[in-house]
Amino acid sequence: MGRSSKDKRDIYYRLAKEEGWRARSAFKLLQLDEEYHLFQGVSRAVDLCAAPGSWSQVLSRKLKGDDTKIVAVDLQAMAPLAGVIQIQGDITKVSTAQEIIRHFEGQPADLVVCDGAPDVTGLHDIDEYIQAQLLLAALNITTHVLKRGGTFVAKIFRGKDVTLLYSQLKIFFPDVTCAKPRSSRNSSIEAFAVCRNYSPPESYVPNMSNPLLDHSYVQMWILTSWRALIGSLSPSWLVEI
Repeated sequence: MGRSSKDKRDIYYRLAKEEGWRARSAFKLLQLDEEYHLFQGVSRAVDLCAAPGSWSQVLSRKLKGDDTKIVAVDLQAMAPLAGVIQIQGDITKVSTAQEIIRHFEGQPADLVVCDGAPDVTGLHDIDEYIQAQLLLAALNITTHVLKRGGTFVAKIFRGKDVTLLYSQLKIFFPDVTCAKPRSSRNSSIEAFAVCRNYSPPESYVPNMSNPLLDHSYVQMWILTSWRALIGSLSPSWLVEI
């Protein structure tokens, strides 16, 4: 599908083309680093849901040093990037976490980032729910691969229930900030959770089979989302059902 004229007029879209970035989203990570110094002291970084690779590009250009390693993970194949190890895998599988650690020679990551997002439906409650589940999947694998004191950055969709996500993140990170970089369009509900100083509870054991959200809360959110979906349907469509 071609770019809209709005995209072509966007300054960051043009800059991405001029500077060789794979997508304008590269500027979001660059601007987050400007504000929060995400790359300081980082030698091992993981990019989850990495395709098409703009955030991996940023990491490969900004992280320097002979011991630097960058691992990009996505379900779909991605064009090769110099200095980036690619894993075509599922972030909900423990085998993917194990492969990341193998590439780091048994050491945990200093930084995990995730700019992944689902295809939006336009129904905000459903979109927020799906994005939250993606963030929690990213958080879950992060608990397997991130070192204590490390940083996790992930896209969120701001909505009425976003404080519940913050509460979940604060179980693992004492410092959680919601950031909106300049390159993120004002019309977009996206923002980024910047989570620093990874400090899981002493009793916490990473486990891919355990949901991070309370089961009753998940049921409530699904019910709310379905009500929004049904409410958006026309009466004639409902009669046909």
